[in-house]
Amino acid sequence: MRLGARIFKTGVAVTFALYAAMWLGFETPVYGALAAFFAVQPSVHKSLVLIWDQVQANIISAFLAIVFVLAFGHQPFVVGAVVLLIIAIHIKLKKESIIPLAVVTAIIIMGSPTNDFVNFAANRFVLIMIGVFSAFIVNMIFLPPKHENILYHKVTDANDQIIQWIRLILHHEVDYQTLKQDMKKIRDSVLKLENVFNLYKEERNYFRKSEYSRMRKVVLFRQMISSTKKAKDILKSLSKNDNVVNQLPDEMDQLLQLQLDYLTNYHERILLKYAGKVKPQSTEDFYDEVNEGKHQLINVFMTYHNDDQITTDDWVHFLPVIGLIIEYSEELEHLDRLVDGFFTYHTEDNEVKIREREMF
Repeated sequence: MRLGARIFKTGVAVTFALYAAMWLGFETPVYGALAAFFAVQPSVHKSLVLIWDQVQANIISAFLAIVFVLAFGHQPFVVGAVVLLIIAIHIKLKKESIIPLAVVTAIIIMGSPTNDFVNFAANRFVLIMIGVFSAFIVNMIFLPPKHENILYHKVTDANDQIIQWIRLILHHEVDYQTLKQDMKKIRDSVLKLENVFNLYKEERNYFRKSEYSRMRKVVLFRQMISSTKKAKDILKSLSKNDNVVNQLPDEMDQLLQLQLDYLTNYHERILLKYAGKVKPQSTEDFYDEVNEGKHQLINVFMTYHNDDQITTDDWVHFLPVIGLIIEYSEELEHLDRLVDGFFTYHTEDNEVKIREREMF
């Protein structure tokens, strides 16, 4: 079992909210803890953006809860009506992410009201705000997420999976039942990768110099993900056309293996270069090999496309594989130039913060 930074932050925020509510003398501090649980965010920037939305959502929920209880009582159907109204309002405002906290606020305030309902509601509203601000404070100062490090390791993990399967298919050693199961895992990995990238892209450095460097990294990581997705497309296409791959003429089969071996090695070396494990400019030799391989692949394909061993329909289905390989090589060349440019220009700002794999 692995516990990530967000899990620890949630625990700390709940604890902090409980202590704060107890220190201020509230009799039911658990409501503050509940609000803190819903208010913890995955990034500092997201916490900054949502804090005002969360305050507004709680004010709206508290107002509606008080008005409806005073007007109609606190029967279950009244609570349900208020919840529906809160959800509708926040959907209209396009603030779906804070609906859970808003709904919890209304339910907490409307639950078991006393004769002095206004004071009761105000007490619970303050408790909820203690939870929200506890989560905000913890989010700002405790274990800020290292999205660059997480993103890099997720990119390399996804690449390792994809490249391993590409090589197995090309060497005709693949177990397709296992591949089918892993393809779903790979799709999930790429989706998680894009989610982490979105969080990283949303981050902000409030010093212009640092923010400029971070934005260059955003461009780099976007290209890393694009290259990974292209490799995934090649794996999917090779798997789909495995019958054609197994029937390829020897010359073309060997050339396909050779070209994809070059490209996958090239891809791995670019990522190692970004992490500082390979010297900058050290992949220049790959340019000529990759470009020559592209031309050879096209020429051999044109030579064999009328071969009687493989039907025209099979060639038509296999042609996209050739196109994807060419696109993959171009994506890698672009990524390599971006990495070289990153380390060549403005070198005093370009600190790469890749550490050993963390629990995430």
